[in-house]
Amino acid sequence: MMGRMRYLVTGTAGFIGFHLATRLLDEGHLVLGFDGMTPYYDVRLKQARHALLERSDSFRPVIGMLEDPGALQRAADLAEPDVIIHLAAQAGVRYSLENPKAYVDSNLVGTWNVLEMARRAGVRHLLIASTSSVYGANDKVPFQETDPTDEPLTLYAASKKASEVMAHAYAHLWKIPTTTFRFFTVYGPWGRPDMALFRFVAAILDGEPIDVYGEGRMRRDFTYVDDLVEAVLRLVPIAPGEANRVPDGGVRDTLSRQARSGSSISAGARRSGCSTSSTRWNWRSAARPSATCCRCRWATCRRPSPRPNC
Repeated sequence: MMGRMRYLVTGTAGFIGFHLATRLLDEGHLVLGFDGMTPYYDVRLKQARHALLERSDSFRPVIGMLEDPGALQRAADLAEPDVIIHLAAQAGVRYSLENPKAYVDSNLVGTWNVLEMARRAGVRHLLIASTSSVYGANDKVPFQETDPTDEPLTLYAASKKASEVMAHAYAHLWKIPTTTFRFFTVYGPWGRPDMALFRFVAAILDGEPIDVYGEGRMRRDFTYVDDLVEAVLRLVPIAPGEANRVPDGGVRDTLSRQARSGSSISAGARRSGCSTSSTRWNWRSAARPSATCCRCRWATCRRPSPRPNC
């Protein structure tokens, strides 16, 4: 890591943003956290995360919406960031069927506002979170970064693919060093209550049946949040540029040699230790039957990495 730096992180009241900001503060950096505190799930959980971050004098919260360019610019003026890490988004695959406008507002308009903010700020590195959902109808597994992503199956996936494409254009037009990473399902303490692991455990504790999607054929890799944060932070000092350009011929991935040698992260799913005798099968498939990374490059892997209780 490159000494003490100034970070602007969007989504710090969210699950991943909270853990990332905590790590940055622990390492002595200055963090301005931008979050809209939207009610997609219980806002009290988001407020509790921010309350923990605010115990540090090096953390400054700004509450605002991505769709408000003025709020973002005021945050940038306060932060004077060296690095912007854009994690905030309207998440969730199934929710995109209920409230599609939220995805357009946050993931399309909001991301464009972040790109404009980064252009004006002249940051050393802009890092943007995307999702493994962009692989959509791609049937080849394990996935690779060079696989086609032109057939998204949900508006959520389409909005995140659009954010990748906009970021690529801005990186080219305005010479903004930009990295986009595709997260595979993340789990860990302070996680989102709408995620499968929390829903399963809650159903088990309440004696309720578990909803199983994908006709019972679903397989999914889970990424432990600390491993994800580690991978993101190892990418911060490796800003894309001519010095580490990947050759055009025979490229199998889009990471530089420095990133590959410095970021071999492994994570795997853990069992909750609970059991249930009741399963409710839901035949509507909301995701692909399998989601597996290629060679651990995005902080997830088939090889298990057992962890103590989190």
